[in-house]
Amino acid sequence: MKTKNWYDYLWIISIIYFSLGFFNIIFAWFGLIFFFFPLLIAIFKGKKSYCNFYCERSKLLNLIGDKFKLSKYRTMPKLLRSKTFRYIFLVFFMAMFANMIFLTFLVFNGTKDFSSFIKLVWSFKIPWEQNYNFAVFPKWAYQFALGFYSMMLTSTIIGIIMSILYKPRSWCAICPMGTMTQEICKLKNK
Repeated sequence: MKTKNWYDYLWIISIIYFSLGFFNIIFAWFGLIFFFFPLLIAIFKGKKSYCNFYCERSKLLNLIGDKFKLSKYRTMPKLLRSKTFRYIFLVFFMAMFANMIFLTFLVFNGTKDFSSFIKLVWSFKIPWEQNYNFAVFPKWAYQFALGFYSMMLTSTIIGIIMSILYKPRSWCAICPMGTMTQEICKLKNK
């Protein structure tokens, strides 16, 4: 029997993150930890330790695929495993991230009005009516939170679908964070 490490339970962080964001979208800002922590580890250590051990999403996908036995354990199609697809996917995600930052800036600037919806798969608008307290947090902070939560939720849904259709951690093969940290580690270790 495999010995469990403390980091095998990090899937709980994913559940907490999405639960908190569901009740108050401003908690979506905590997702930046998942964004910067892997990059910082790669920059300072030159290793993909975050991806290999600490990624809360990979732990969640293992739970769904292995523990709950929902995975079909098929190999991903060659196209999805290719470096070309991985880099195109990274560019696409970064474009979506840049667009989210731009929309946040427009709300901050007053050029665009605050829009309270989550965008699933970058296309489907889901109204997200909560008690937005603009006296406590400005509109742009909520706008960023909605956009970031949308990206995190979309990528998690894609990861879960891939975990069920293929092997549990299939998402990891195309994960934009994994691609970025891999490239940083290559540069760091040259």
